[in-house]
Amino acid sequence: MANEILNLDGTAQAELVRKGAISPLELIDSAIARIEKLNPQLNAVITPSFEKARALAKSGAIPDGPFRGVPFLLKDLICASAGDPLYMGTRLLRDARFVALHDTHLAAKFRAAGFLFLGKTNTPELGLQPTTEPEAFGPSRNPWDTTRSTGGSSGGSAAAVASRMVAVAHANDGGGSIRIPASECGLVGLKPSRGRVSLGPDAAEFWHGFAIEHVVTRSVRDSAAVLDAIAGNMPGDPYAAPFQRSPFTQEVGADSGRLRVGFMKQAPQGVSRIHPDCAAAVEDAAKLIHSLGHMVEESHPAALAEIQAAAGFFFEATSAHTALLVDQIGALAGCTPTAEDFEPYTWGSVALGRDVSASRYLAAIQWLQVWARRLATWWSDGFDLLLTPTIALPPPPLGWLVATQGNVEEVQQREVELIPFTPPFNVTGQPAISLPLYWNSGGLPIGIQLVAAFGREDLLFRVAAQLEQARPWNDRLPPVC
Repeated sequence: MANEILNLDGTAQAELVRKGAISPLELIDSAIARIEKLNPQLNAVITPSFEKARALAKSGAIPDGPFRGVPFLLKDLICASAGDPLYMGTRLLRDARFVALHDTHLAAKFRAAGFLFLGKTNTPELGLQPTTEPEAFGPSRNPWDTTRSTGGSSGGSAAAVASRMVAVAHANDGGGSIRIPASECGLVGLKPSRGRVSLGPDAAEFWHGFAIEHVVTRSVRDSAAVLDAIAGNMPGDPYAAPFQRSPFTQEVGADSGRLRVGFMKQAPQGVSRIHPDCAAAVEDAAKLIHSLGHMVEESHPAALAEIQAAAGFFFEATSAHTALLVDQIGALAGCTPTAEDFEPYTWGSVALGRDVSASRYLAAIQWLQVWARRLATWWSDGFDLLLTPTIALPPPPLGWLVATQGNVEEVQQREVELIPFTPPFNVTGQPAISLPLYWNSGGLPIGIQLVAAFGREDLLFRVAAQLEQARPWNDRLPPVC
């Protein structure tokens, strides 16, 4: 019975609680048992808070939100929850046993939705890499093949949801960190539009507006329902996404009309190639979308050819932010950070960031903003959605993206080869979703990405729901299950 319940999505679990078919405590205990069984293999959850969740479930003081009583995990990055550890993948904060003093707006909204926090999930140091292998906590392992990466930086959350520890887990995305793990672990991963979810009260933005918060899920309707619960501006937010015409849950199953969809199965200029499995996933998805009545043609924004130049400016801008964050972490830990306190990849970013002058930073941002305009014109020229691989390779082996003192630049180039399709839409702020429509002959999930115009999550939910109905994926179980 416990396994059957944990195979349900969060919406179905909440419905059982509402009907009295299961209590929040029973649901929590089932999830805890699954975590205790599988976490030694996967290393998804790094700081459990089981007793706090049990105590809240027993108290009956759970907010009556749409996910009342549903087990939930927070990624150990950005989203702080009062009284819980916040380490951000670092040894410094771990060794200092740093604890958040208050909830962020997002954590408060998760609580108001009725979620019960079971702990924090693994993340690479400061969320900088598309793999989850921090020195401080060790690698998270992919439930489909434990020798493979879970992706990053929300890799711990993705491993937890894919292995049915929980149905929903927090994630965030500054260059693909929701969509990459969703692709590698066979999940739904939506990056909302810039400004859709508040990053307050402790920050106005992260990475000059590139980063956004949401979740990874196993169903489209869960992704929509969570976004309904957390979307909306808070006082002082510097960005606002376009007005939501109706609840996102109402878009799931709604008629999308006949859409014009462009697809891209070739690597952008400067990127060596797309793996045949990833190209096959796009071709397969294009055929499926066409079979649903949409117009599909091979087309993409011409500005994607400039991905190598964009990557250079992106690294400069984000490295400046990393240098600032490392100084802030040092203040929290009561020390002056040194290279010995951080991984080589992180310290390489810090060194670059400290070398970026104010005028150079602004020049990088200006170039990226103009590039974003060139990208966005493709949608204004008559296309509704862009279809691409989420990433250019199947889930890579663990260790492939781990940097040493001498190969930081080589690892950065590997990242460009792996993820040419996700960072552009952090720069533009457009919503993008990764869907698990394809598995290769080795049994590894290969995600496809759909990108809509700014503010058009409604279109993504409508089409994603059509694809989910046409080719359901929830019954696929990874070997660890």
